[in-house]
Amino acid sequence: SQVSFEEESQNPPAVGHWKSLMPSKGDKEEPESGCQDAGGVDEPQSTEQLNVSRLRSSSVEIREKGSEFLRDELHKAQKELKLKDKECERLSKVREQLEQELEELTASLFEEAHKMVREANTKQAAAEKQLREARGKIDMLQAEVTALKTLVITSTPSSPNRELHPQLQSPSKAGFRKGHGRNKSTSSAMVSAASQSLAPEPASRECREVDSILFAEFQAWKESPTLDKSCSFLDRIYREDVGPCLDFTKQELSELVRVAVEQNTLTIEPVASQAVPVVAAEECGGPKKCALSGLPRTCKHRIMLGDSGNYYYISPSCRARITAVCNFFTYIRYIQQGLVRQDVELMYWEVMRLRREMSLAKLGFYPSEM
Repeated sequence: SQVSFEEESQNPPAVGHWKSLMPSKGDKEEPESGCQDAGGVDEPQSTEQLNVSRLRSSSVEIREKGSEFLRDELHKAQKELKLKDKECERLSKVREQLEQELEELTASLFEEAHKMVREANTKQAAAEKQLREARGKIDMLQAEVTALKTLVITSTPSSPNRELHPQLQSPSKAGFRKGHGRNKSTSSAMVSAASQSLAPEPASRECREVDSILFAEFQAWKESPTLDKSCSFLDRIYREDVGPCLDFTKQELSELVRVAVEQNTLTIEPVASQAVPVVAAEECGGPKKCALSGLPRTCKHRIMLGDSGNYYYISPSCRARITAVCNFFTYIRYIQQGLVRQDVELMYWEVMRLRREMSLAKLGFYPSEM
C-alpha cells in the first residue's frame, strides 16, 4: 500500500492539484483573507487527506479488480488445461488403437503372404508333376504311333510285312515266336486286327449291304467318339456282342475280365512248358483246367488282370473270345485318338468285321493255331 501510494503521489494530476492550492501572483486578497480567517489554515490539510484517502481507495479497488481478473484468467487456464489433458488422453487411446490395428494388419499380411507362397509352391510342384506325366504320355504315344506305322503302313500287297503275316515266315521262326511272345491286350489286338485286315481275300467274294440303322449310329458316334457305353452305337455292341462274348461260367472272374479289357489293363501271355505255378489256387485254374469255364481243358495261355500278379489259365476258346473283344476295343480307341485315316464307310465295315469275329468266338469258332 505504501508503494502504491508513492506511485499515485507521482501521478501528474495529483501534482497539478497541489499546484492549484498554491497562491497565485494575481490573487492578492486571498492571503489577506486567509490570514484574516482563523479557520482557513486547516483547509489545505483536510483536502490533502481527502485526496490521499481517495488514492488509497482507488488503489484498493484496482488491486481487487486485478486479483479478480487474474482469478478469472487462472480458472480459464485451468479449464483449458483440463480440456487439453482430456484431448491428450483421447489421442493417446487413438494412437494405441491404431498401433494395435497396424500390428494385427501386419501380422495378417505376413500370414497371407506365407499362405500364398505355400499355395504357389504346391501348385508349382503339381504343375511340374503333370508336365512330367504329360511328357511321358507324349513319348509313349509317339512310340505307339511309330510302331503302328511300322506294322500297318509299311505292309503292302507288293511288299508285305512278315511280322503281320506269320504264314509267310519259316516254320521254325513261327514256332519260336509262338512259344516266347508276351504282349499286352492292345499289342496282340493290333497285330491280330492288322493281320486279318490285310489277309488275302478268298476266291469267292461275299456280297454285303450297309445297314442304314447301324451306319447312322456309327456316323453319330464318329462325330464325337467316346468310350462311354451309354451312346446308342456302343450300347448295341455291348448288348449284342461284348456282353455275350465275355459271359463265362465264372461270373465274378468274367466281370473282372470285362473291366480289365475296358481299361486296357489285361495281359495275355503263353504258358511255357517248364513254367510251374507258384500258387495253385482253385480259382486260378491250371495248365489242365480253364479258370473261366471251369472245364478240364489244355490251357496254352494265361491272363493277368492289371498289376495284381495273379495269373489265370484259360482255354483256347476263352482266349479267342477275349482276343476278339480286345481287337474291337483297340480299333475304336484308335479311331477316338485320331490314328485311323480312312473313309467312314471303310471304318464301318472294319467295325462290322470285328463284330463278326466276336459273334463267331462266342459261338465257339476260333482259329486252330489258338
